[in-house]
Amino acid sequence: HVQLVESGGGSVQAGGSLRLACEGSGVGDSSYVCMAWFRQAPGENREGVASIRGDMTFYAEAVKGRFTISRDSAKKSLYLRMNSLQPEDTAVYYCAAESSGICRGSWYDDYAYNNWGQGTQVTVS
Repeated sequence: HVQLVESGGGSVQAGGSLRLACEGSGVGDSSYVCMAWFRQAPGENREGVASIRGDMTFYAEAVKGRFTISRDSAKKSLYLRMNSLQPEDTAVYYCAAESSGICRGSWYDDYAYNNWGQGTQVTVS
C-alpha cells in the first residue's frame, strides 16, 4: 500500500519561498516514474502544478520560472521548491504518484495518479 506524506507548508509573505517535501513508503521503484504536485484553492478545482515523468518535468504556466520540482529516487521523495510566492499561490498542495509505473493521460490530469497525500497548506499574504 502506497503512502505519501507531504510536509513543508506554512505561511509566508509575498515574495517568499517554501520547499515542500513528499515522503513515500510502501512502494517499489515503479511508483516514482510518474509523480506530481497538485493544489486546490478554496472554492476552486484541484489543478496540476508540476510533474516529473521519467526524466521530463512539466509545469503549469502560472508557476513556470518560480517553482522547481525534483525527485530523490533513492529516498523515494518528491520536492517542490517555490520561490517568489504570490497570494494566488495560496492553496492546499498535494503530492500524487502512479504506482503502476505507467504514466497515463496528461501530467495535469488527476486521474493519472492513483495515490495521493493528505495535503499541506500554503498561505501567502
